[in-house]
Amino acid sequence: MIVCKAPLRMSFLGGGSDIQQFYTQKTGAVISTAIDRYIYVTIKKKFDNSVRLAYSQNEEVEHASRLKHPLVKEALGFMGIQNGIEMTTIADIPSSGTGLGSSSTFTVATLHALSTFLDKSVSKEWLASQSCFIEIERCGEPIGKQDQYSSAYGGLNLIEFNSDETVSVKPVNISKDNLTKFQDSIIMFYTGVTRSASQLLETQSKKLGSNKDTFQTMSEMVDNVYVMKEFLENGKLDDVGRLLHEGWIMKKSLMDEISSPFFDDIYDRALQAGALGGKMLGAGAGGFLAFVAPPEKHQAIKNALSELKEVPVNFDTAGSQIILNERNGV
Repeated sequence: MIVCKAPLRMSFLGGGSDIQQFYTQKTGAVISTAIDRYIYVTIKKKFDNSVRLAYSQNEEVEHASRLKHPLVKEALGFMGIQNGIEMTTIADIPSSGTGLGSSSTFTVATLHALSTFLDKSVSKEWLASQSCFIEIERCGEPIGKQDQYSSAYGGLNLIEFNSDETVSVKPVNISKDNLTKFQDSIIMFYTGVTRSASQLLETQSKKLGSNKDTFQTMSEMVDNVYVMKEFLENGKLDDVGRLLHEGWIMKKSLMDEISSPFFDDIYDRALQAGALGGKMLGAGAGGFLAFVAPPEKHQAIKNALSELKEVPVNFDTAGSQIILNERNGV
């Protein structure tokens, strides 16, 4: 039996610049961190030649090509596995439409587990780039690349997306003390609302390719990514919070669908309770909201948003890991 765990991610600034319609014209960039909430994929050889897949549904088919789950079907085909395998998956938190990169994290974990099943040692770059290939090229998803790289690599990074399709992962050079302070300043809530990121990103992609104002706003958000990196490295967390707020205002201007009066009210109440800035994670329109605030303000923010579920998080530094490989005695 093989078990892989891959971390979900929290994106702070620059999301959307990892879409091809943007980075082919200007280098995209995001700042994001992997978090200690995971998706787990378990794989073992099946006693017969069928394929069994257990997720929110159960599938058992004679051949991998008959699976309904598109990501697993394409991953198995990509790895050349046709049958004789059993796979299950579980997640620490809701795994769809929550803004934490769950689909891409699942793809990373699946490829890592399948590679280990085949006795293939793979790099973090391979995991990230091939997960992008599975989702974007083979499954045709209109998504970006940041989630795959954040999950595969782990850590707090500035990730750049280049016009030649390469991706650069640059760890933020932050002291341990400032990293702890930054981590402790974050408070995250689950809104209970899920949405399809693909639909939002498809609309955003079209606007990036046809609307100069949309492209200019995204370009300014990318410029601010580098400013945020400097603030983090210099321990200017108040400035990080304010820049996060500025980024959220800019992101909302891209499309009306990104927020709503319901979410705006939640956000405003958090600011009034002491948050310096925040954002809806992922593409927007639902999922998780994260705020940066002095720790002494956290209780007031919780009180102000008492109808929402707070989800404590820490940062993950390891990225995707094989945590059990019985065949090799790990």
